[in-house]
Amino acid sequence: MAQPFGSGANTVTRLVLLALIVVPLSAAALGMTLARSDYVTGQDRTVEQPIPFSHAHHTAEIGIDCRYCHTSVEVSAKAGIPPTTTCMTCHSQLWTNSEMLAPVRESLVTGVRLKWRPVNDLPDYVYFNHSVHVTNGVGCTTCHGPVGEMKLMRQDAPLTMEWCLSCHRDVGPNLRRPEDIYLPFPPRPQASRAETQRLLDYYDIHDGNLAECSTCHR
Repeated sequence: MAQPFGSGANTVTRLVLLALIVVPLSAAALGMTLARSDYVTGQDRTVEQPIPFSHAHHTAEIGIDCRYCHTSVEVSAKAGIPPTTTCMTCHSQLWTNSEMLAPVRESLVTGVRLKWRPVNDLPDYVYFNHSVHVTNGVGCTTCHGPVGEMKLMRQDAPLTMEWCLSCHRDVGPNLRRPEDIYLPFPPRPQASRAETQRLLDYYDIHDGNLAECSTCHR
C-alpha cells in the first residue's frame, strides 16, 4: 500500500511549524524597528519654510532670547509664532533689499502672514503645554536640541511616547536654573546629583506622578 506522504513530509512540516513562529516574530520585530526609525518619527528631519530662518544666527550669534519671537511660551500651551512685524523690527533697517527676505516684505505689505510649517508636530491625541515645561525648569534645548547651532531648524528628538516617558520618569537631569532655561545650547557639564536634587526641590517636582496616562492623554 502506497504511503500518503512522501519522504520529505516531515521536513516540510517542521519548516511550516518553524515559519509559524519565526514569521510573526520577525514581522513584530520589523514593525517595532520601523516605528522607532527616523522614517516614522521624523527625527533629524528639516522642514522647508517660507524663508530659511537660522536659529543659530539669531540666538547664538546675535543673542536674541527665545521669548522675543515665541512670546506666549511662558503662559500658553503653544510657544507662538512671531508676526511679520516682529521680523521687520530689525529687517526694516537690516538686509532691507535681501532677495531671501522678499517673502517677509511682501507679507508686511499684503497683511498675509507667512505660513511657517511645524517642525516638532505631536499627534492630536497628545496634550503638550509649553508653559508647564519652561516654568518648571525644562530648558528649550531639552526637546528642541542645540538650536544655537541649527542654521535650519530640525526635529532633534524622536518625540515618541517612550522618549517622553523617559524624561517624565526621571526629570531631574533635564532641569535647569531659571536663568539658563532659554539658553540656545544644552548645559555642559550636566548638573551634579546634588544640583539636580536642589532643582527638583526648587520647582517642587515629584517624578512619581508624571508618568500617569492622563498627564499627556486628556
